[in-house]
Amino acid sequence: MKSKLKKIGISFAIMILLHYALSPDMFWSLGIQSPHVGLLFVLGLLFGPYGALGAVSANIILDLLDGFTLIEILPSAIFTFGISYLAYKLWYTGFRTDKITKPSLDNMYHLGMFSLIMIICGLIYSAVHGTLMGFIIGHEIDEYVSVVYFMNFINIGFIFGILFIWISKKIDFIETPKISKKKVNKKLYKILFCSLMIVTIFTVISFVLNVNENILLGELILTGSLLFGYLTKPFVDEIQPNVENTITEKIIKNFLIITLVIAIMGLVISFLSLNFITHLDNDNIYLILMPALILTDTIIILFFIPGLLILRYIENKVMKPILAFSEIEGFINENEKIESEGLVEIYSKYINEQNEIGTLALSYTELIEHNNNYIENIHKIEGEKERIKAELDIATKIQAANLPTKSIETDDFKVNGYSQPAREVGGDFFDYYMIDDDNLAIVIGDASGKGVPAAIIAMITQVIIRQILYHYQDPSKVLRLLNNQLCEKNSESMFLTLWLGIYNRTTKKLTFSNAGHNPPLIKEDGKFKYLEIDTGIVLGIMEDFDYVLEEIILEDEIVLYTDGITDANNEDDKMYGEDRLLNFFDEFEGEVDPIRPLLKDIHNFTKDAEQFDDMTLLYLRIK
Repeated sequence: MKSKLKKIGISFAIMILLHYALSPDMFWSLGIQSPHVGLLFVLGLLFGPYGALGAVSANIILDLLDGFTLIEILPSAIFTFGISYLAYKLWYTGFRTDKITKPSLDNMYHLGMFSLIMIICGLIYSAVHGTLMGFIIGHEIDEYVSVVYFMNFINIGFIFGILFIWISKKIDFIETPKISKKKVNKKLYKILFCSLMIVTIFTVISFVLNVNENILLGELILTGSLLFGYLTKPFVDEIQPNVENTITEKIIKNFLIITLVIAIMGLVISFLSLNFITHLDNDNIYLILMPALILTDTIIILFFIPGLLILRYIENKVMKPILAFSEIEGFINENEKIESEGLVEIYSKYINEQNEIGTLALSYTELIEHNNNYIENIHKIEGEKERIKAELDIATKIQAANLPTKSIETDDFKVNGYSQPAREVGGDFFDYYMIDDDNLAIVIGDASGKGVPAAIIAMITQVIIRQILYHYQDPSKVLRLLNNQLCEKNSESMFLTLWLGIYNRTTKKLTFSNAGHNPPLIKEDGKFKYLEIDTGIVLGIMEDFDYVLEEIILEDEIVLYTDGITDANNEDDKMYGEDRLLNFFDEFEGEVDPIRPLLKDIHNFTKDAEQFDDMTLLYLRIK
């Protein structure tokens, strides 16, 4: 309620203030409505019935101060309210559009609506009040008074309408209608509106031709009936938000600023000329005033109408295509193809144009096609990745199943190992198993490369070693035979390092042979050291290589590892190194399994650095 009263009060105050600010004494002394009547259109458009009520109340006060009686004022007040409210009704219900918004000047359609509603309201106002003044003053009133009313209405309505709509963008004070649940008989209200305009035009003609007063009175009554009949049209459309900061809006804004400057200059010239033209010897005061009013409107028309035509051309040929191109935003979803059917239909309207718009439309359609092809390829790749991932998961399980899962622990020894690939599968492997009741085979290897190729070589090597060991228990001979088999059909030049040992639990003798692998750590007299062994060459490079057979008596413990442990890098690109590994085992105390503590020590060293190589460890501890 407070908001409604506030809008009535604001409208009342604006009418009073603008009346005295814009009305020369001569206008009022002649009984002619001052230019502030254009505010009826503005206040009705923005505030609806509350703006119309405030404006009418101000007019009544001003008419009473001028000496008119209440009976003379009442018909004018009724029509004034209806015409002011009509602006509001036409904006929200009078035009066929897909989107009803608050009054704005953000595109040519809204600018056209604004101008047309202003002209319609101005025409009805000038016809009605010219006739009413004829009834009040009699034959002394001149037929040109309607033209003066119309020009005053249009000039001020245009200037202040634009200014107030711009202000409403900063301060939202516009009254919006409540949606009615009533059904609209569109045909009926269309007939009412068309009849209203026809009767209005006939009223103007009758007034100019000075027809019989009874006919004029009948036309006024019919005009009022049609006007208020149309005002019963319910509001049925939802109010949509205005589009903000469009290029079209900015162009129109700059255009209207220039138009306003020209219009205000025209008004200033008109008012300054009044002192001169009122001293001319002419009995027709309206003909004296007409040049001043016509000057302003002529200046506006000469600029505004051609400007509108140019803006309309720009909007149709430039802005609408750009707006159509921007619709692509609603079709874009991450990692999805663009639904191109609707968009291509939009862009096809402009593809054949031999200008920048045609080039842009063609580029958009090609971009959509390339994007969809790209997304389709991505989906294929993603599907392939999922398939590969599923296969890698299986390969991981197969490789893990191919490695020992439990330690072997007897009264004489304990052997255990662990492998952690850098990827799903890796080239590191280890193995241990009893060849017979006395002999334990221990193997550790590192295939070149990473991932699936290295894992395949590793698993093939494990299988071959097991087969050869059933026939030969000489590690050097096993490596020779293994090497020859790996060299056959090795088109990819894959190779691997490997250390193979056989421990005899009775004699405690460890016989071994090395194929390019890291030297193991061995514990003697309570201290670890790196065992000096023959280096050998990696497997899979040179056939018929004779590997060296070596043996030691193992009294305590031996630790085998791959270079993924010693080469583990931290964020400063420093390696874990052989010295750090040696220190770890020297400082490690107790009979517990050293695998987890070692991995924790490596993790503390590398922290968040990515693991780039497989890490494998195997140890044999003599009891």
